[in-house]
Amino acid sequence: MSPTGRSDIGPPAAGGHAEQQPHPRHDLDTLLLHGVRFSILAVAVSAEKVAFAYVRDALQVSDSVLSKQLTALAEAGYVRIDKVAEGRHARTWLHATEQGRAAFRRHRAALVAIADDS
Repeated sequence: MSPTGRSDIGPPAAGGHAEQQPHPRHDLDTLLLHGVRFSILAVAVSAEKVAFAYVRDALQVSDSVLSKQLTALAEAGYVRIDKVAEGRHARTWLHATEQGRAAFRRHRAALVAIADDS
C-alpha cells in the first residue's frame, strides 16, 4: 500500500483510457514559487494594508531581503507599496492588488490540488 493509503496507483486498466485533466502544477505561479514572495503575499492578502516592519518580523527576514522580494511582486503588479510620512519618520505599507489576490488564490489552489492528488 502507498503512503497515502491507496493500493491502486497506476495506469488505467487495459482499454480504459481516462481523459486526462491538466496537472495542477500548470496553475502554479512561477513568481510565487519563491517561499518569501509567497509568504509576503499570504500576509498581504489577509488585510487591507500591512506594515513593512510587521511583514519583516513575521517572516523573519532582513529589510534587504524583504525589499528585494517586494520589488519583484510590485513589478508584477501583485502588491502596491506606499510610503506615508508619520511625524518625522516614513512608514511603508503594503497592499495586495486584485491581481495579486487572484494570483495567490490560483497558486494556493494549485498547491492544495497537488497535495490532495498524491
